Amino acid sequence: MYGLFYFTRLCAEESPSSWKTNYSWLYFLGSHDSFSYWVDEKSPVGPDQATAIKRLARISLVKKIMKKWSVTQNLTFKEQLEGGIRYFDLRVSSKPGEIGQEIYFIHGLFGIKVWDGLMEINTFLEQHPKEVIFLDFNHFYAMDDSHHFFLINRIRSAFGSKLCCVECVEYVTLQYMWEKKHQVLIFYHYPLYREFPFLWPGNKMPAPWANTTNVHKLLQFLETTLEERSRYGTFHVSQAILTPRVKTIARHLVRGLKNTLVHRNLPMILNWVKAQKPGVMGVNIITSDFVELVDFAATVIALNDLLLEEDDSSSKS
Repeated sequence: MYGLFYFTRLCAEESPSSWKTNYSWLYFLGSHDSFSYWVDEKSPVGPDQATAIKRLARISLVKKIMKKWSVTQNLTFKEQLEGGIRYFDLRVSSKPGEIGQEIYFIHGLFGIKVWDGLMEINTFLEQHPKEVIFLDFNHFYAMDDSHHFFLINRIRSAFGSKLCCVECVEYVTLQYMWEKKHQVLIFYHYPLYREFPFLWPGNKMPAPWANTTNVHKLLQFLETTLEERSRYGTFHVSQAILTPRVKTIARHLVRGLKNTLVHRNLPMILNWVKAQKPGVMGVNIITSDFVELVDFAATVIALNDLLLEEDDSSSKS
């Protein structure tokens, strides 16, 4: 597993020109539905599901099947961080009917409390003060403004001065983050982001979605969206994920997402990743299901090394 797979390498190289490289030009690893390594079969079905699914889920077997299709990761936050993941795709919800304003991760079924996940991430950052992560809160369910204020205060309590306030994307470099002692960029896809300087608007982290079960259509979509990527002003997520249709699930009920779509297609996706380049118009953040199944980390390290070598050469010439 690659622990401090990227930033510590730069530090060791002691190359000041590398420290000034814009984060939106670099290549980062991310996970899709990052929190879904554990979901609770005993909890109610989440508010992100249709009414018909909620009715069916009264049958215990239905929840077991849902779990097979809701889980998109095997690794905990700590394990993902140790494996090189630096971007986390987060979907959250209150539990309707529960007293209080507690917020949970969600993907069909409820996951762990958001607070527990934030604490796990913060422990890693405390141990590795030069590491930087992206947390993308992009789906909210059963939450009014009071729930959002509760969650935002949790985020602030968890990370404190590690939070990077909104800046021009071009200013966010390794040197900038180290000088400010910042380690966390929070992207918040809800209008209340305007009231908090440490919440980056969701439009600074576009993540176009192919919504297909066909790996060839997925790769074509990834190529097309890279070509359309803004030259400046945002980060960018390439979602290298296949999405099951209802008929896909119906045909492969007990096999689950990993065995039906992910395992056999990840090698082809990895080949596409290897052919990419970081940089102004290149791949910035790549997300995948079951990130441990292929060695994305080694590929990303090699590609970033090439970019930094080119930057270093150009700065010396």
